Amino acid sequence: MTERIFNFSAGPAVLPVPVLEEAQRDLLSLPGVGMSVMEISHRSKTFDEIIAGAESGMRELLNIPGNYHILFLQGGASLQFSTVPMNFLPADGSADYVITGSWGKKALKEGKKVGSVNVAATMADGGFTRVPSREEMNLNPHAAYVHITTNETIEGVEWKREPEVGDVPLVADASSNILSREIDVNRYGLIYAGAQKNMGPSGVTVVILRDDLLQRVPEGLATMLDYRTHVENKSLYNTPNTWGIYILGLVCKWLKDKGGVAAMERENEEKAQLLYDVIDSTDFYRGHADADCRSLMNVTFRLPDQELEKKFVSEATAQGLDGLKGHRSVGGIRASIYNAFPRAGVEALVSFMKDFERRNG
Repeated sequence: MTERIFNFSAGPAVLPVPVLEEAQRDLLSLPGVGMSVMEISHRSKTFDEIIAGAESGMRELLNIPGNYHILFLQGGASLQFSTVPMNFLPADGSADYVITGSWGKKALKEGKKVGSVNVAATMADGGFTRVPSREEMNLNPHAAYVHITTNETIEGVEWKREPEVGDVPLVADASSNILSREIDVNRYGLIYAGAQKNMGPSGVTVVILRDDLLQRVPEGLATMLDYRTHVENKSLYNTPNTWGIYILGLVCKWLKDKGGVAAMERENEEKAQLLYDVIDSTDFYRGHADADCRSLMNVTFRLPDQELEKKFVSEATAQGLDGLKGHRSVGGIRASIYNAFPRAGVEALVSFMKDFERRNG
């Protein structure tokens, strides 16, 4: 197969075609270098320019203040589940976790291994269909930090605004919606995100860390799990994912050419609304998340029964609409429509959904 299909995968996810085309041109040899970006030294002047460009691109797109460090790490967001409490959860303190879905549960599990944690709120009883209100959260004003997952990829639940946490640092796993909408970075102590949804290929994890928090890091941590190591070495303590950082820089340029994050947010809202309109117009499709907490990135819904869901996925795949099967832990259908996913793909899915209901409803 040589023609591109519509990739609804939750991640690794679709990348912008212009980025792929530029990477293809540079794959064999970077202009003026004579080597692939995957072959150059991470200590070279060429790579210094690449990683500096990726950092400046992120800083510009998210308006990241100068008192925040930007790190390009490895191990995925899953390693950050452990790294965050190891750096910021003191032996005599506790941290608050707000659980809105499967990834929040995973973060909580790792936090418990490090120290005392408080489940400030969990939406498990309702099947993870929404985020809690402020009144539903039992926050400790003396907590080391408050942890949230800004967008739950599996359940399709998204925070539309950050919770009010006072002076306690807000820590966020933003893996599946970073760069998809405007955020006020000043409201966070730390943001971490795997690149493989909206920023680039798998293998790079971006950490945005407020400088004053480094004073809280205890001595004696394993070198690679100490944020100070990566700040002091500008993400180059060990060999980084050079290819992934290069692609991330290209994605930042692509986003800027499209008008930045604000323009991307408007486009994402329009794409998602096309799907939610179809879901809301019938009883055949049933959305998972509450209307005011619906994700713009991961549209999750069910059909009347599992056999119809299997048929839906099979027929959609045959028509070039790939990756629509819901996560194995919850089932159903999931359409992941990240920044690079084209509107034409959403329109094709909408047409398929209407036709599928006509034939099976």
